[in-house]
Amino acid sequence: MLTLDYANCLSTRVGPHGLDPARVDPNGRQAQGIAELTKQLNASRGTGWQGWRELANEPMRSAHLNAVHAVANQCEGRFDNIVVLGIGGSALGNIAIQAALNKPTYNLLDTADRPGPRLFVVDNVDPDNLQAVLDICDPKTTLYNVVSKSGETAETAAAFMIVRNALQERIGKKWSTHIVAITDPAKGTMRTICDQFGIDTLPVPDGVGGRFSVLSPVGLFSAAMCGIDIDALLGGAQAMDKRCTNPDLTKNPAAMLALLLVELGTRKGKTNHVLMPYANSLKLLGDWYAQLWAESLGKKYDTTGEVVFTGFTPISALGTTDQHSQVQLYREGPNDKVIGFVEVGEFDSDLTIPTGMGVEALGYLEGKSMIGLLNAEKRATEYALVESQRPNFTIKMPKVDAHHVGEFISLWQIATAYAGAMLGIDAYDQPAVETGKKATFGLMGREGYADWLTKVDEALGETPYTVK
Repeated sequence: MLTLDYANCLSTRVGPHGLDPARVDPNGRQAQGIAELTKQLNASRGTGWQGWRELANEPMRSAHLNAVHAVANQCEGRFDNIVVLGIGGSALGNIAIQAALNKPTYNLLDTADRPGPRLFVVDNVDPDNLQAVLDICDPKTTLYNVVSKSGETAETAAAFMIVRNALQERIGKKWSTHIVAITDPAKGTMRTICDQFGIDTLPVPDGVGGRFSVLSPVGLFSAAMCGIDIDALLGGAQAMDKRCTNPDLTKNPAAMLALLLVELGTRKGKTNHVLMPYANSLKLLGDWYAQLWAESLGKKYDTTGEVVFTGFTPISALGTTDQHSQVQLYREGPNDKVIGFVEVGEFDSDLTIPTGMGVEALGYLEGKSMIGLLNAEKRATEYALVESQRPNFTIKMPKVDAHHVGEFISLWQIATAYAGAMLGIDAYDQPAVETGKKATFGLMGREGYADWLTKVDEALGETPYTVK
């Protein structure tokens, strides 16, 4: 079970830069407000864009598990590679789960030592990156997993069109048997294409936006193909979800996490939120968190239409690596950050540092475990931040496995829902992203978007302000 240690966010530890303990008192006014907010979130769960809240519960859980396993079983043994084509929420979760739950050398292992095909995620339109993946993955032995609810996301659509052409050239009429699309179950451009060419599909469920979709078939299919226990992943998410229905602030980790970060952000000016796991396998979950936190909470308007320019800047870091690249800033730079550690209790490997080096200065390391060193480094950094009055908290994960990763994902998704409600904004839209999409359509000549090309050219015309 994940736990949240937040003592270092309080004024008793970090002085005026922390919250008064009364703000998190279970009998205080804030706790009463959280209890009411919990009641509201419990009542609205599963409605509108809160469909993601039911992904780990029945009947959605079994429906998705059965569908994913059915398609994965059909593909088993047929492919050497699976290439995911997606972007943002249609890719970050896939990458994060793979990095967390399979070995970092997964793609380098012999086929007999891997639980599934090699995994590649193409989440950008960088031509060199895409070409490199195409070069190493023979279309005859590759499954392409296209993830797009509408099918009109430019980056994913372009990659799909290139892959389709390569498949037609190498395979011919049976090209569609090398594609599994995760898309809208009833409508949209991708749905039309899949119906026309007989492409196998899995659903992007209604009410589940991209950044909240990792526990749907969007993230589950590639995980299942690579041997990850997706049932355990959902089990962990369900366990966390149940804990986060508790109206008691001190027993609801998502509510407490959101309260700490929103209060420190709005009352204490701590608007930069660092997530720093002490495990390489969790680093890419930091990238997943960054999209979730930034896109959900960065809003110009609140729900009444008032201009608020709210939100926090997420920063993905890694312990101990970034003790040597970022902690100098965190300790002596602007005191505008909250640092979140993730501490892992048990690793699969527990290397022991050998004795007999014969160097006095290194004698203190001899016979010690690498886990002990890693967690000592974390605790030392935690102390250094407290000594500098820099608020921080620790999420403790007993072990990096599917259950606890599911808990972690659910924790941050629910905390985001709480934070959005506390800030009075819509955590589920992304109007600023839509502007860039429309401008791209105009620049690429899509019919009906010529006015956007004009807007871009007028705003970004040539100027003399270039150093040559």
